[in-house]
Amino acid sequence: MHYISTRGAAPVLSFSEAMMTGLARDGGLYVPQTIPALSAGDIAAMAGQSYEEIAFRVMRPFMGDTFADDEFRGLIAAAYQGFGHAARAPLVQLGPNHFLLELFHGPTLAFKDFAMQLIGQMMQAALAKTGQRITIVGATSGDTGSAAMEAFRGLSNVDLFILYPHGRVSDVQRRQMTTPNEANVHALAIDGSFDDAQARVKDMFNDFAFRDGVRLAGVNSINWARVLAQVVYYFSSAVSLGAPHRPVSFTVPTGNFGDIFAGYIARKMGLPIEKLVIATNHNDILHRALTSGDYVTDGVRPSISPSMDIQVSSNFERALFDAYGRDGVAVAQLMAELKAGGFHISQGALQTLRGTFASGRCSEDETTATIRTTFAQTGEVLCPHSAVGVKVANEHLGTTPMITLATAHPAKFPDAVEAAMGVRPALPPRMADLFDRPERMTRVANDLGALQALIRERMNG
Repeated sequence: MHYISTRGAAPVLSFSEAMMTGLARDGGLYVPQTIPALSAGDIAAMAGQSYEEIAFRVMRPFMGDTFADDEFRGLIAAAYQGFGHAARAPLVQLGPNHFLLELFHGPTLAFKDFAMQLIGQMMQAALAKTGQRITIVGATSGDTGSAAMEAFRGLSNVDLFILYPHGRVSDVQRRQMTTPNEANVHALAIDGSFDDAQARVKDMFNDFAFRDGVRLAGVNSINWARVLAQVVYYFSSAVSLGAPHRPVSFTVPTGNFGDIFAGYIARKMGLPIEKLVIATNHNDILHRALTSGDYVTDGVRPSISPSMDIQVSSNFERALFDAYGRDGVAVAQLMAELKAGGFHISQGALQTLRGTFASGRCSEDETTATIRTTFAQTGEVLCPHSAVGVKVANEHLGTTPMITLATAHPAKFPDAVEAAMGVRPALPPRMADLFDRPERMTRVANDLGALQALIRERMNG
């Protein structure tokens, strides 16, 4: 199994190399050269299997000889043993033909745990074989950072630096990043938006002297291994509802496009997904792009669903790569135009995207109303991101079962939930002391040189 860059000018890598590299040296994102297909029989045989077993069967064809089968099964088991639900990703019915996929039973109460816990295990195992040490730098709009902290804290071969937008994450999200006390993890509050933080991370990857000097690696969803781990719960949930014998659809609240791109990969592998619905908050660039064909940034407006407050959706590049017939030169040109403010999607590529993806938008008032009405009708408490998904999913319901991804626990966003329904959601008992723990963070300017100097100073404990 080989991996190629979406911009066509970087070395072809193995799975292990792509996992450790993150962003390609030409600025692109790694994708598989070919997508392994699973037969209807393969998918049907997943019925009744554990989440861990489904993860093994879905991910194994992408990995080449990186891990022996028994070793990989052990890494999967270690990754998910700390989850708070035996099903790992349980389904809850919201209404006729509408189901909620609860992805918040991991250690940091967000869907990012599914990928981050596993990539932490895989990276540590791969590094242990070589004795090498890496420096991971990531940007977060809230959940990736806390999931990475939890997955990599205390690991002997990794230094982790997480950039988050100062004042633009929830208190719970911030404290999950700032309260770990292990010397190898560092929370950096950057002055600016998530897009600023993400841009500085990409700048570091594109500074090859710095990149090679600190052995830079990435765990944002630019990392293919992150996307691959998220493919699994599309299979586990669809099989629970009768796939492959009947199709399913999914609605995904998304800002950075990684979670819904995982669904796209599941569809390419043979899972009968009828429609993938992109749900955006008022930072609706993905919805506008699919509607008009113009991907034009217009500034980030803070919202009550802050993990989706994004204008530069990194993983959309992977979808564009396929929509443009895997033409790396064309994608590189689009990304160059994006730096100047935006680009126009060609008619053929737009038709291809619309053949797979639908989209919708949810305002702040509609998010609040959805939290309130869903609780009144079902007793299910939604976080504001999940509420965005439910609102948009309700507009796309039909005869095919719809699964909406619930991306975070409501207690991660207690102010928004309390404002909507008058009840403040409580943290699970294992996190009840979160607000009593001392915080440790560094505020930094939106400046590449300052960030690089800080990372050099802090790495290696």
